Amino acid sequence: MKILHISAECYPIAKVGGLADVVGALPKYQNNDTTLSQVVMPFYDNKFTKEHSFSSVYSSELTLGENIYKFNILKLNSSTLDFDIFFVDVPKLLFKEYVYSYDDTERFLSFQIAVLDWMLTIKEKPSIIHCHDHHTGLVPFMLQESFKYESLNKIPNILTIHNAQYQGWFSHDNVHLIPEFNFDHVGLLDWGGQINPLAAAIKCAWSVTTVSPSYMDELKSAANGLEWLLSDETEKCVGILNGIDTNVWNPEVDTYIIKNYSQKTIQSGRKANKQFLCDNYNLDLEKPLFAFIGRLVGEKGADLLPESFKIALKENNISVFLLGSGHGDTENQLIELKSQFKGSYNAFIGYDEKLSHIIYAGADFLLMPSRVEPCGLNQMYALRYGTIPIVRSIGGLKDTVIDIDNNGFGICHNEVTIEEITKAIKRGADLYKNNTKFKKIRKQIMSIDHSWNASAQEYLNLYNSLNS
Repeated sequence: MKILHISAECYPIAKVGGLADVVGALPKYQNNDTTLSQVVMPFYDNKFTKEHSFSSVYSSELTLGENIYKFNILKLNSSTLDFDIFFVDVPKLLFKEYVYSYDDTERFLSFQIAVLDWMLTIKEKPSIIHCHDHHTGLVPFMLQESFKYESLNKIPNILTIHNAQYQGWFSHDNVHLIPEFNFDHVGLLDWGGQINPLAAAIKCAWSVTTVSPSYMDELKSAANGLEWLLSDETEKCVGILNGIDTNVWNPEVDTYIIKNYSQKTIQSGRKANKQFLCDNYNLDLEKPLFAFIGRLVGEKGADLLPESFKIALKENNISVFLLGSGHGDTENQLIELKSQFKGSYNAFIGYDEKLSHIIYAGADFLLMPSRVEPCGLNQMYALRYGTIPIVRSIGGLKDTVIDIDNNGFGICHNEVTIEEITKAIKRGADLYKNNTKFKKIRKQIMSIDHSWNASAQEYLNLYNSLNS
């Protein structure tokens, strides 16, 4: 079986969110003696592409409305990713320093058209075309409806929804950019009076998956306008929980962290990493350290963090450290807290991959008060490193974290409010005081298996069912 993943992101090449982590790991776990899993993504002007070499495997031109663009399909020369990866190079549209921006309609349409044009020329066609999020959402429609790709329409294709809040909307005025199709079927593109690539993919894909079972259930009542559509298409929808790449996220060999450790050496290993954070960010080693890693946006509950931190720091003998960036007002409020809580609070505004690993290895608790969390990977990273997650029970967080009061190993709350967040932090502070129980849970959670092994097999089972 030959699988082709089509995605706008792939770690470590280009990462904006969890999509990159999934696409950078799932193919590794799918590859075996009978399965070849490959990825194709845009060729961006970034650090990775500057530092690696590529070979051209195909060159042509694509038509986008009235414009013609030259493009190349490139292949990474090294085998460092453990799977084949190809790049669509459309110099005038895709070769930018950014992944997403204001001109995404034409950029990602050119990407999708180039992939399908290239696919027409491949001798050994994919057995499965696996599309990820709205940036590739027009592929299922074009495979089904565009005259140009009629020879490919027997290839099963699936869509994975990583985040249904973003749908790629654009005006019907741009319908001419899509390769010619029977206009009687234009309704397949429409949702709410606009062309909606995510909706089109849900309608046309052979199967639709989301990144956790609970998120699939939640989308039928909260999907940013697609609730009815997902309920109507429920027979072809399934939730498959994401995994994590346990080769990358492994405290025993992680080259980013200060000191490696296992379950047996967890005390000394985690203390060294916490010591680094406390020394470099003026925090108290003896206090329980609560951390947040992520985008400072409403979806993550980040707008409530400044006030929640202020209350929690006043009421509890704790330290708080934050790594993230996003809304300017939230960033400013979080920065202002530094002067008010010197020695017990700090924030790094931005993103630093190495620092994130050290936080997972050194913080005592990880906060995820999300309003929306399709799967969540941070809580799985935290568990792998022995950091106890404090989460709002929604989406994948609900599927992966069981509250300590229910014979579990994490701290859960049901609502996204300042009161609920601060109560959850107090529960963490109280747990930390119970040294025996705290250490037992910390050691226990390191053995929880959230690798891609089981999830990759679920995808392979789905692929086989579509090919049968």
